[in-house]
Amino acid sequence: MRSGSEVRAMIARKMKDMLLRCLTWLFAGLTFAVLVFIVMHILINGIPHIRPSLFALEYTPENVSLLPALATTVMTVALSLLIAAPLGIFAAIYLAEYARRGNRFVRLVRSMAETLSGIPSIIYGLFGSLFFVAWLGWGYSLLAGSCTLSIMILPLIMRTTEESLKSVPDTYREGSFGLGAGRLRTVFKIVLPAAAPGILAGVILAIGRIVGETAALVFTLGNATIMTTGLFSSGRTLSLHMYTLAGNAMYTGQAYATAVVLLVVVAGINAATAAIAKRVSTRHSQKGRNKND
Repeated sequence: MRSGSEVRAMIARKMKDMLLRCLTWLFAGLTFAVLVFIVMHILINGIPHIRPSLFALEYTPENVSLLPALATTVMTVALSLLIAAPLGIFAAIYLAEYARRGNRFVRLVRSMAETLSGIPSIIYGLFGSLFFVAWLGWGYSLLAGSCTLSIMILPLIMRTTEESLKSVPDTYREGSFGLGAGRLRTVFKIVLPAAAPGILAGVILAIGRIVGETAALVFTLGNATIMTTGLFSSGRTLSLHMYTLAGNAMYTGQAYATAVVLLVVVAGINAATAAIAKRVSTRHSQKGRNKND
């Protein structure tokens, strides 16, 4: 039989586990409730103000069209990822697969990446304004804004990719080496497909930061209401468009409508990226099963 002290200790452990479980569910439910409240508040206030005039080809003070801002947002996201994603992924491949463990240079790069991740976006905007806009002479342009954003998201993509590569079991690499494959072939044929879901998750986070950024773009992209027609053309993204409208009491409803469109765009991008990640992961799993068979 158990002694009284053992019974009391067991009861105390069960009560502690129950308390922690209740706190976990409480805070998870609270977080979900806050998220639902924010989304519903935006939808209730924004959907009634969505009209065809908001999607006119040209912006005027009467229609405050968001279509130019929507097109600029898509171009900014695409160009920023085109610059930052290859740099971040290949840098992570070097750090995770080629650099020696405990290398001082690797520690320095990781420390710098973590430091860059914590810098306020307004600092990036000031740097972009001084370097890309003024020193290089690009002016307020899509290229200047995208280059500034690519610097902002580069540490995020690099760190998430590195962690995804490190999470791939070493048995994958050992099996590939045992079959005679070289390091480069092992990385691109075995390790990268296995780490693809984690890499795409980092890309999703990067897209979210690009879409929601305003401070850095004010100093680099500008705030033009016209449709962006080239790399050296100014414009505004949806978040910047919404920020500008929200500052004017006359366009509060249109600002909420822009927020609804922005939510739909972000949700669509995240769903598409998640579907791609799932498809890549499924294909990689099927290849592994076929090889085993």
